[in-house]
Amino acid sequence: MLTILGFTMIATFLVLIMLKKMSPIAALVLIPALFCVFVGKGAKLGDYVIDGVTGLAPTAAMLMFAIVYFGVMIDVGLFDPIVRGILRFCKADPLRIVVGTAVLAAIVSLDGDGSTTFMITVSAMYPLYKRLKMSLVVMTGVAAMANGVMNTLPWGGPTARAATALKVDASDIFVPMIPALGVGLLFVFCLAYVLGRRERKRLGVLTLDEVLVEEKETALVGAGSAKSPARTGGPGHGLPEEPDGGEGFQGLDPNRATLRPGLYWFNALLTVVLLTAMIMEWLPIPVLFLLGAALALTVNFPHMPDQKARIAAHAENVLNVSGMVFAAAVFTGVLQGTGMVDHMATWLVDNIPAGMGPHMAFVTGVLSIPLTYFMSNDGFYFGILPVLAEAGHAHGVSSLEIARASIIGQPLHMSSPLVPAVYVLVGMAKVEFGDHTRFVVKWAALTSLVVLGAGLLFGIV
Repeated sequence: MLTILGFTMIATFLVLIMLKKMSPIAALVLIPALFCVFVGKGAKLGDYVIDGVTGLAPTAAMLMFAIVYFGVMIDVGLFDPIVRGILRFCKADPLRIVVGTAVLAAIVSLDGDGSTTFMITVSAMYPLYKRLKMSLVVMTGVAAMANGVMNTLPWGGPTARAATALKVDASDIFVPMIPALGVGLLFVFCLAYVLGRRERKRLGVLTLDEVLVEEKETALVGAGSAKSPARTGGPGHGLPEEPDGGEGFQGLDPNRATLRPGLYWFNALLTVVLLTAMIMEWLPIPVLFLLGAALALTVNFPHMPDQKARIAAHAENVLNVSGMVFAAAVFTGVLQGTGMVDHMATWLVDNIPAGMGPHMAFVTGVLSIPLTYFMSNDGFYFGILPVLAEAGHAHGVSSLEIARASIIGQPLHMSSPLVPAVYVLVGMAKVEFGDHTRFVVKWAALTSLVVLGAGLLFGIV
């Protein structure tokens, strides 16, 4: 019964948010509360929620201060050179813009933190998508998939969890998987190319002569341009008009008062040190971002009114993301507290055909795609993976093969409603979570299957 209720609860949640019948926050709170009553454990709902909140509180703190930190870095101009470089490559071509989104997300993902990747990627690319009226779900989908492939880095989380759960070395998991993951990342770039061509066909191509290119780049980074170069190959003429300082360009004005060009190298060094400390695990990540945000505010904005203004400017993003994280804590708390997760995992393992025993690595790879979407990485890697590994051992399949297969589902996992970083992505991009889910699930699942196929082809899995 708990197995059926668990799957029903997840399905109900996904259907309601995809059909926009409920907001994600309301669905994350009310649906598990209702199912907790159905299970007959309504009296323990408070304990489950507190346990869930306690477990996710460090994540919420990390996201809150990370948003403030990177928001300040955007305000002071740290990422302006990245924006200008991307604009030079992308110009006004939707195809180049989508490919540029994938490349930027993959590069920034090297720091191992999804929230950081999404904040930088959206900050750089959002003005282009908004100005050209491109599909914002294409931006969020491509960024999430590129980050999902790169999330398998040893310091990204899943690989470290798999290594810990199965007591193997993280490098022994990741290094042999590099060819398969490389194929997956190449597939994301190819998919970005296809989606970019679709956007180009829908919107047309802007023709810019050599003189207008630089002018257009300045206008995109700034408050808008009075010039409207002609479109070819699509409906309509000229760029959509937006008022100066309109939505999508705030924070990227090259003349904004918050710029601190004299402190550029200090901010760059501070960011490098912060990311290095995060990778090297010198301190817990929430503590690092708390210290980093406090230092960035103090040095760049020494006057109290200016500090308050910067905090207020990013308060909406902080509230949206932290609220979503704590709402997700209700969902995960009920899933785990009522035992639904355990029963779902046991049911899945028990229903694996006996003849698939020698192919448990393949089975693990296939199961990792839906399971890491429907539950947290902690739940999958520490709850289900050891069970799969034990089943594999009985048929001579090594723990390393199982561990490698277990990271295959990450491209889809990064769009899971239980991943806090995805709310940073859709929140900053002003995209409905249901719209993002409808668009990305099929492509992300296909990306995971491509990684799995490459792993089989190369004999890795």
